[in-house]
Amino acid sequence: MPDIKLFNGDVLEIIKQFESKSIDLIFADPPYNLSGENYLTCRSGKISKCDKGLWDQIENINEFNRKWIEECIRVLKDNGTIWISGTLHNHPSIGTILKQLNLWIINDIIWFKPNATPLIQKNRFVPSTELIWLAGKSKQYYFNYDLAVKLNNGKQMRNLWEIPAERHKTIHPTEKPEKLLERIILIGSNEQDIILDPFMGSGTTGVVAKRLNRNFIGIEIDETYYCIAQKRIENTQIENNLIQFLRKLTDKNSGQLDFYSTIAKIRNY
Repeated sequence: MPDIKLFNGDVLEIIKQFESKSIDLIFADPPYNLSGENYLTCRSGKISKCDKGLWDQIENINEFNRKWIEECIRVLKDNGTIWISGTLHNHPSIGTILKQLNLWIINDIIWFKPNATPLIQKNRFVPSTELIWLAGKSKQYYFNYDLAVKLNNGKQMRNLWEIPAERHKTIHPTEKPEKLLERIILIGSNEQDIILDPFMGSGTTGVVAKRLNRNFIGIEIDETYYCIAQKRIENTQIENNLIQFLRKLTDKNSGQLDFYSTIAKIRNY
């Protein structure tokens, strides 16, 4: 069974307890700092104040980003990768800090949501994308190119990922679809590797990591979301049929397979 360790508290305090160079892959979906009196959103077809929670209200976003990224880089193995999700509100800060810390930026991945929520306002384009920085400590990082090709039906995988947004499984406002994390974890790690999510939220990264037979460490500051994540991950089982399928997929002699349709059959979707 995968080793699962969950922490409820401030990432800047908890991550200091972790051993240097001990993590194989980090997926981070940090606060975008969108909440407050001057930020608006849409709820039930009406414009309202954006208030995701106190965790999304940060006085100095650049200082905060630098501190947690520095700690993530400390605990990341030399051949590990860090994947950081965000939008235009936070991503320029992240990209600048990665360059300042001399990280090797591998890709900027664009996650395109073809079913993005329409806008009420008529003064801008509909936001339909999120961005994911992919970086490593050097050019010597783990990246399963062959599996990425097979997941993409025999073609090179591009940095534009069309993955529909999904109805959230929990009350967390920024929950990511499991398909997104499946792709990241499969390409960026191996079975029994250690995956870290420093902003665990409702636990999607942990659910996928456990299902794919990876060890997982999650940190979440909000107690409500921590409890939701804990329960979700506890109720997740390793999908042995899926693991066997993926092992066949990584066999050089295996043919090209339709990844998601095969997973759907395995899960009886």
